Amino acid sequence: MHLDQLPLNSIARITQIDWSCLSDAEGHRLRCLGFDAGVEVEPLHRGWLLFKDPLAVRVGRMTVAIRATHAAAIEVAPL
Repeated sequence: MHLDQLPLNSIARITQIDWSCLSDAEGHRLRCLGFDAGVEVEPLHRGWLLFKDPLAVRVGRMTVAIRATHAAAIEVAPL
């Protein structure tokens, strides 16, 4: 399952990230925000109306906003 498909308020562990789907700058940003294999994440909120962007995700004690296309590159396993 990918992070963009995970139901809101469900905790999951990142199993892998397809870095080839992301530009170098986007990959660097995600790494700096703590996204890596083994990290627990929890999607909290999606954009409003017909859009699913951005996606608010809890990573550790921090809440960050990422694009749905970036979340689609992150594979997770629900806990």
